[in-house]
Amino acid sequence: MAERDFVRTLPRAMPRSAGAWLRRIHLDPLMLLGLLIIMGLGLIVLYSAADRSAAMVTNQAVRFAMGLLVLVLAAQLPLRYYLVWTPLAYLGGLLLLLLVLVIGDTAKGAQRWIDLPGLPRFQPSEIMKVLVPMMVAWYLHDRPLPPRLTDLAVALAILAVPAGLVLVQPDLGTAILVAGSGFAVIVLAGLNWRWIAGGLGAVALAVPLMWAFVMHDYQKRRVLTLFDPESDPLGAGWNIIQSTTAIGSGGIYGKGIFEGTQSHLHFLPEGHTDFIIAVVGEEFGLVGVCALLLLYAALIARGVQLATQAQHPFQRLLAGALTITFFVYVFVNIGMVSGLLPVVGVPLPLVSYGGTSAITLLGSFGIIMAARSHRSW
Repeated sequence: MAERDFVRTLPRAMPRSAGAWLRRIHLDPLMLLGLLIIMGLGLIVLYSAADRSAAMVTNQAVRFAMGLLVLVLAAQLPLRYYLVWTPLAYLGGLLLLLLVLVIGDTAKGAQRWIDLPGLPRFQPSEIMKVLVPMMVAWYLHDRPLPPRLTDLAVALAILAVPAGLVLVQPDLGTAILVAGSGFAVIVLAGLNWRWIAGGLGAVALAVPLMWAFVMHDYQKRRVLTLFDPESDPLGAGWNIIQSTTAIGSGGIYGKGIFEGTQSHLHFLPEGHTDFIIAVVGEEFGLVGVCALLLLYAALIARGVQLATQAQHPFQRLLAGALTITFFVYVFVNIGMVSGLLPVVGVPLPLVSYGGTSAITLLGSFGIIMAARSHRSW
């Protein structure tokens, strides 16, 4: 081959851009860019919220790196492999939840973690946020849609068992997210809106029973405090009062990074985890909060777009449900911190400090990318 002919073939043999190269390894450039920006901003905010703790930021960066590795690996597998292994993975997740109740590590009155010698401590309930929608999608993908009453009952049982195991840890916030992730699959499967309305009515009727026999005293106090935080300003109402004070004091443009008083003077509880959006509001103001919300919205919109482009029902149901779960994460955390929802202990995705949650979320985005990029089933 002549040298000129060889040079002419190079553009066809080599990717023309980083985006083309990422697509070749089944990664979506736009979604990956959004994730990286949010994680970068999260590390900056965490550095301030944690009183400039380099060790905490380093730990979080390592977890992000592990999560990105899981994302890349998850994106490489066509979803037919997930379909084959889903039942076994789901059963394994249930066994881990049972193991938590037997030998789980207890912190702040909750038994949620497994801490085995030689392994990093992890929270099995976070993994179920992916395995539950995967199992519901596995069950419904080859059945008539919208689901029949018997199929609906089985799907609800699939999500109710792990949600119940998480609830008794106790962890109401994660139980809601686990159940919600599975229910998202059912809704995407074409569930009749009359049935949805009936289900909401049944839940409303069950609330008194849950209040009397299921909810713990501290959970009841959180609900009551939602309507009147000033009734217990130094107790159950402290979190909401301090978080809303921090957000309001930031104004439009914020006080500036490292200049937040509520967080750095330790008035704001859990400023580096569940209430980190209050740090964003205080130091970066309304502009910073809106910018972060726009990034989340763009990421969610891209997830919905990739889910609609998937070819197989299992792909569409799973990718759509994982995207909706991410939205619920954001909605519940911000509603909780701003005083619109009870405090239930849900971290802000990819911004709050945490290991299992970050890795699980990034892995779920890898599955969403795989649903779109692997067209052949």
